Amino acid sequence: MSFLIPKDVIDEGDTVILYISVNSMHVIEATPTIVNKKGETIEHIFQTSFGALKVRNIIGVKYGSRVELSKGYAFVLLPNPELWTQTLPHRTQIIYTPDISMILHQLEVRPGSIVVESGTGSGSLSHYLLRAVKPHGHLHTFDFHEARANQARDEFQHHGLGDFVTVYHRDVCENGFGEELDGKADAVFLDLPAPQLAVPHAFKALKASGGRFCSFSPCIEQSQRVCVALQELGFTEIQSYEILQQEDIVKTKTFPIMDLEFLKTKKTASSEEENSEKDLTKILKQPRDTIKVLTSSAPPTQPGHTGFLTFATLQPAFAR
Repeated sequence: MSFLIPKDVIDEGDTVILYISVNSMHVIEATPTIVNKKGETIEHIFQTSFGALKVRNIIGVKYGSRVELSKGYAFVLLPNPELWTQTLPHRTQIIYTPDISMILHQLEVRPGSIVVESGTGSGSLSHYLLRAVKPHGHLHTFDFHEARANQARDEFQHHGLGDFVTVYHRDVCENGFGEELDGKADAVFLDLPAPQLAVPHAFKALKASGGRFCSFSPCIEQSQRVCVALQELGFTEIQSYEILQQEDIVKTKTFPIMDLEFLKTKKTASSEEENSEKDLTKILKQPRDTIKVLTSSAPPTQPGHTGFLTFATLQPAFAR
């Protein structure tokens, strides 16, 4: 029940984030014992780069506490979608926070929204959507791979989110989202190899009062085909974005200040060459004042491409 509501103490069975550093986090289940490959019940010992953790010892501990490892220490954190995205077991390629933040903003997802998602994949985006639609909304998520759909369903139940999500095993490009969802959705999100085939089904799923649409595609050709399909069905405000997160390098740099007062003095032609040589020698020998300036520069390497986000609006039926 780790994702359902904020809580203070780790209970047995909770999903816990073991934080060692910003680049070293692990997701563990707070169970005192586990079953090994031989079918034997053994003590749950979790191995990290800083030694072993006896998981039994974190049950009853407050979230945020420091726990000792055999060769160091770590912190036990309450999971949230951001931490889950960094640590979840990858069943497919996932969408990360920079793209997800734009998706949630553009789809106008809020408590009470009905959202349709395809495909579910590893459930990275699904956890963000569920946090946004609780406590009165619902997520309908589809995946064509049966094992992935079943695994995601079990995961949502284990995290305490089962009441807010329905997981379907279906190829939505061929079979759509089902008649039971026609005219029910406030927003539709697609992450599919051929998303243009599912655009007509998204049109049917959106409410008569209108709604928002988003498709994530790694290739611009996929995005172009989606734009054509959207335009044919009367969608408006069709836009494609590429989200590139860049972290500027901020440093304080010290620069010398040169005394250039001599330039204000008028010189004769005869003494100009001699005085210039003396002035240059004087400038080089004099102690220099310095000034500290806060500077910003781009990193030497630029972030890589993830995908294109195509957004569109379906106007209310009376305005189409």
